[in-house]
Amino acid sequence: MLITFILGFSFSFIGSIPPGTLNLSVLQLSLEGYKAAALRFAMAAAIFEFPYAYLAVSFEELITSSPWVVANFKLLAAIVVLSLGVINLATHLKAKPKEIEAPPRKSGFRRGMILSLLNPLAIPFWIGVTAYLKNQGWLALTSISDNFMYVAAISTGTFSLLGLLTLLGSGLSPYFRQNQVFRIIPGIVFIILGAYALYQHLTN
Repeated sequence: MLITFILGFSFSFIGSIPPGTLNLSVLQLSLEGYKAAALRFAMAAAIFEFPYAYLAVSFEELITSSPWVVANFKLLAAIVVLSLGVINLATHLKAKPKEIEAPPRKSGFRRGMILSLLNPLAIPFWIGVTAYLKNQGWLALTSISDNFMYVAAISTGTFSLLGLLTLLGSGLSPYFRQNQVFRIIPGIVFIILGAYALYQHLTN
């Protein structure tokens, strides 16, 4: 159970690092002195990450139950994770630093809820990550409690990253928006993991 939580938390934390609508909105709220609203925003984002992650786990189990998928699991996991890494790098290396949009003054929770609901890409992301972790033998979701622990860890990881940005927003903002290192960390991690899975497939 502990390993399940650590894996879900770690990949969620890392996956939330690249500058995007959610974390830039949290930074803006924090910079303007609305730390309570920023924390409410982070809470909403974490809450609505939960159903997306749960759907991803359910779809992953359905997809990987196919005999053909089972026979080629290592190769498919490698391709999916490598693709996540390449897409991340391509997207963030080409993107210009974003200006943070001015947030509403009242309800951070409402804004976090709306923006999280408009982020369905979380589903394919967690399908790929979950399939990879299972393929490596690091993750075993054999019961409802395992699934709940894993998805709860994903939500906790999202809240922790956004909460950290809230607390450190004023100091991190200039680096977070302009420093390419923050943008490409997840892409590099996924490429390394995908290359490792591909190596395993080729050597077996």
